[in-house]
Amino acid sequence: MSRILFTNVSVLDCTGARPFPGQVLVVNERIAAVAPKGEPILAAGATVVDGLGGTLMPGLIESHSHLTFLDRPSSVEMGFVPPEEHMLLTAGIARRLLDAGFTSCMSAASAKPRLDIALRNAIDAGELPGPRTLAASPEMTVSAGLGDVRLWHMYRENFAVVLNGAEEFRRFSREMVREGVDTLKINISGDAGTPAAPSDRTVMTEAEVEAVCEVARAHELRVACHARNSESVQMALRHGVEIIYHANFIDDTTCALLEGYADRVFVAPTLGATYTTLYEAGPWGMSVEGGERRGLGEELRQGIQNMKALHRRGVRVLPGGDYGFAWNRNGTNARDILHFVNLMGFTPMEAILGATRLGGEIMMRGNELGQIKPGYLADLLLVDGDPLHDVGVLADPKRFLAIMKNGQMHERSVH
Repeated sequence: MSRILFTNVSVLDCTGARPFPGQVLVVNERIAAVAPKGEPILAAGATVVDGLGGTLMPGLIESHSHLTFLDRPSSVEMGFVPPEEHMLLTAGIARRLLDAGFTSCMSAASAKPRLDIALRNAIDAGELPGPRTLAASPEMTVSAGLGDVRLWHMYRENFAVVLNGAEEFRRFSREMVREGVDTLKINISGDAGTPAAPSDRTVMTEAEVEAVCEVARAHELRVACHARNSESVQMALRHGVEIIYHANFIDDTTCALLEGYADRVFVAPTLGATYTTLYEAGPWGMSVEGGERRGLGEELRQGIQNMKALHRRGVRVLPGGDYGFAWNRNGTNARDILHFVNLMGFTPMEAILGATRLGGEIMMRGNELGQIKPGYLADLLLVDGDPLHDVGVLADPKRFLAIMKNGQMHERSVH
């Protein structure tokens, strides 16, 4: 039996309460006791970890992970990587996320059909270090939709699978269920980087969306969607989609509709990807002026305003997303927590709760993940500093004194 006692820590339990000087006992993979400093705690035989006055908090949870995206300048490049090499590179990225304090990831799409599944299984079996992961299908799109990079004159593939008509979507969804995914992913709207289908276009039909959702309901799975405009978000809500990514260009009517589904739906805007593409992709040939012409500036500005509105309405808005490109690399995901504070006006506590407590909910384990409570899984992050005073410490892994997942130390610099 493993027993570890964290002492001399400020406990940020992510219930919403203020931090307090305390101690936390971990037995095997779960938190056994949480107590204020000086209060007796039954910890006989435990290994004591002196936290040096740091902050002990839950591990971070990524709500829109792409562990199979390879940090390349162009997503098309991933199509030229054979599955075997792709899996090896993905394993390295998974370790990088865990090194960055992320102990759980909700996948938003796999770059190839079984990569997420194989990664999840290997991590669960203890064969690879990485965050616990909910595996997704590749992004299901339509001809000319986001992810369709095919050419008439040569074979070329991307991170998406191109389907047309309800029966094709239904068949592929069933195949992904057979292979063992946790989530089915669909691209209902277009995107700024897709000339034939920009963000204001709704490219999937009602029948196509319903076909995927029908399969998900039959197998008790969830559907996640790429949906940037009002029409696509409303279509998702009509058919029972629970995880909505982006929602930048929604109107007041759609905001009100989302409020009505606040206890069922999650929204992750992935504004960090838009921000870095607009302002930090210059070395890869993308200027700010060019990004503005593509509509990225307006996408960011409207996205910020709409997420503020949804947050005021009580909708669960979570940080994270679309890391996995050259200028938005996997492992830098905690920057989204800063964006929630600096761009969207969330308090540090609100932003951190989005990446912990609400993260536990999107992982469907809100009763045992994302908070420090007796009985919860011992996914813990010991931070040198106070993230409520400077949330930027969460984006600096050098400030992590210990990373624990499932009661096992992944990294530790304190004794």
